[in-house]
Amino acid sequence: MASTPQADAPRPRSADEGSGRDAGRATPGLSHVDATGEARMVDVGAKAESERLARAVGAIRMEGATLDQLRENRLAKGDVLTVAKIAGIMAAKRTSDLIPLCHPIALSHADVALTLDPSLPGVRVEATARTRGRTGVEMEALTAATVALLTIYDMAKAVDRGMILEGVRLVEKTGGASGPWRT
Repeated sequence: MASTPQADAPRPRSADEGSGRDAGRATPGLSHVDATGEARMVDVGAKAESERLARAVGAIRMEGATLDQLRENRLAKGDVLTVAKIAGIMAAKRTSDLIPLCHPIALSHADVALTLDPSLPGVRVEATARTRGRTGVEMEALTAATVALLTIYDMAKAVDRGMILEGVRLVEKTGGASGPWRT
């Protein structure tokens, strides 16, 4: 019995596909998909340069005792907040290595602020990325926030494997043709 191909399975492309006048153009609303449905990196060469900024936030919930150990710098792996801040900044700089269709961006600034929050209990993060360029820095800010939280998890998991990362999201972006956006 012959099997039928899955509806979402990739199909082989013929040599002449993608050579029409729509080749390389984005599908409306999906900038990383061309007219044939193939993934593509967006061409930003014709875009005007502008000052661009993005801010992302998130949090990690943990047991109160874990937060106490973190606050008092008693976790075995060392100064969790300093390491998490550095990890987040490094991640912002390496975003295009992690997200396949992101453009490499020359950041002019990246920062990660971590705040202990006993009401969670846990740690809140705010990551900021800035550049002057042709494409935004939303992914850099989101990556910085996420990696900072993952670093906290890694450094505290020996005492609390039930920590929860939550609420990672973009809260602000400026620059570019679409202008400012804020939640």
